[in-house]
Amino acid sequence: MSDPEIDAMSAVATAIADLEEDQRGRVLRWAAERYSVALPKGGVGRGSSDGAAEDSGGDDEGVTQDEITSEDPDFADFGDLFAAADPKTNEDKALLAAYWRQVHEGEEKWQSTALQKDLRNLGHAIPNITDALTSNIRKRPQRVIQLQKSGSARQARKTYKVTREGLVYVQGMLGHGG
Repeated sequence: MSDPEIDAMSAVATAIADLEEDQRGRVLRWAAERYSVALPKGGVGRGSSDGAAEDSGGDDEGVTQDEITSEDPDFADFGDLFAAADPKTNEDKALLAAYWRQVHEGEEKWQSTALQKDLRNLGHAIPNITDALTSNIRKRPQRVIQLQKSGSARQARKTYKVTREGLVYVQGMLGHGG
């Protein structure tokens, strides 16, 4: 009788065997985030080759925004980032605009109107930015989360934030490790 845990480990090992080290790291970080498993500070593929975890003083949140974006090129403006990522769907365009606001502009949280303005200035306005953000919220794991709603109407001002999964997804759009 086979052990399901060993079978799962074998399947993972087979699935990532042909990937580059940084690609394996992203896949394993995604899996850890997806299944709510805390990684040691430094994350997957960043520690010593013997697999020993480095103690960082009890921070067990896993990969931080700074670690995810540490290899991110310094884009001069949103247009450069947009051209590099070349998003095809409205949800990817919205996520990319949110990434720009959060990572490059340093805004921890933002409203959809700011994203729509950024996209409109590039000539890539989205017919319904809220629907595009809601689509990212409905993804599992979520790429965007809603933090606050001001007002009771459906069109009330909402405040959002890009999740770590969303940051990793945009890094994939930018071709890091690909």
